[in-house]
Amino acid sequence: MSISLIGRSIGESATLKLNETAAILRAKGEPVIHLGGGEPKTKPPIDALVAAAGLLSSGEVRYTPADGIPALKQAIIRYTEEFYHRKVEPENVIASGGAKQAIMVALQAILNPQDEVIFPVPYWVSYPEMVKLCGAVPVPVRPEDGSFHPRLQEIEQNVTSYTRAVIINSPNNPSGAMYSEEFIAGIVELCEKRGLYLIMDDIYHRLIFDGRKPINCYDYAKDTSESSKLIVINGVSKQYAMTGFRIGWAVSNKKLVEVMTNIQGHQTSGPSSVLQHAAVAAITGVQTGVESLRLTLENNRNVMMANLDSFEGVKAYKPDGAFYTFADFSYYNKDSTKLAELLVDKVRVVTVPGVEFGMEGYLRLSTCGSIKDINEGIERMKWALDPNSPNELYIGDRKLVRDWM
Repeated sequence: MSISLIGRSIGESATLKLNETAAILRAKGEPVIHLGGGEPKTKPPIDALVAAAGLLSSGEVRYTPADGIPALKQAIIRYTEEFYHRKVEPENVIASGGAKQAIMVALQAILNPQDEVIFPVPYWVSYPEMVKLCGAVPVPVRPEDGSFHPRLQEIEQNVTSYTRAVIINSPNNPSGAMYSEEFIAGIVELCEKRGLYLIMDDIYHRLIFDGRKPINCYDYAKDTSESSKLIVINGVSKQYAMTGFRIGWAVSNKKLVEVMTNIQGHQTSGPSSVLQHAAVAAITGVQTGVESLRLTLENNRNVMMANLDSFEGVKAYKPDGAFYTFADFSYYNKDSTKLAELLVDKVRVVTVPGVEFGMEGYLRLSTCGSIKDINEGIERMKWALDPNSPNELYIGDRKLVRDWM
């Protein structure tokens, strides 16, 4: 069988694969604890569910414009004005099948083969693969001090004549780190000075902790004209717990949005009309659910940190936002894939190997499940990894005997 060079270069999504693994084990009746997911357990806003049900009941579920229905574009315009203090027009907005598609069509619109795209380490698992799907070259930049906070000069040192874009995700998946105002200001200035596209993946920007405020990239932009190369990505999946609705968007200059729309029109056409109407209702409806989710995640973060702090040999950075804790487990095994496989095989705890995010020896642990899952999941992990733990563990009525040390 003949497979393209690009096709051969792309690996499967580690996070989606783990979701599948967890679902299969649960279907078999296994007592799985999923600490690998990026999916809130809260319900979507009732306004969104009523809007979707109403359109379904009408039977008028039809094709939509490739760049989104007018009502959704107007909702995104209002959202951009409220949270970014930036007035844009419908031609500056494209709605897509999730923030992931918005990023993908943006990359397809701006990249040529062999172009380079820079992003800090750790990074979301899909960034390198999305860049490679365009025939371009991913350039991950790991902070020299081993932290999750890159320095501007480290990014700038990796800019070459082939560099086309920089991707910034803050708060970050997988670390939960929120980049400083100084760093964001510097990145905006650097990209403007060098003529680079700056893709701001802001999907978690309202889910931040400890009294922090979202950092608005537009505050530091000198070029606010239609030649600006800022691309701001967002969506309903995380803040509204609407992961399965697959509605995201991008805001950028009109010419780029036009090209992205052309690509998306041939790629998938417009997003589902039902799901777009649900997204409109979520964005324009009562917003108390976002704050409720944020508070839940902050509390879960605190519980996770307390558990990890008592785990000998584990180093964990306290997340500033998002759904995750990215912890260094190299004390137990420097091969994060083997470590994750051991945990799911022996104690049925699903985690994501750090190597998938560019940092070996780490595991990404989700904080968007229940407190019970966090407490029990870490307890099982301790039992599996700590040689000083008792030799037996009960999971419900099932007795486990550790025979792998």
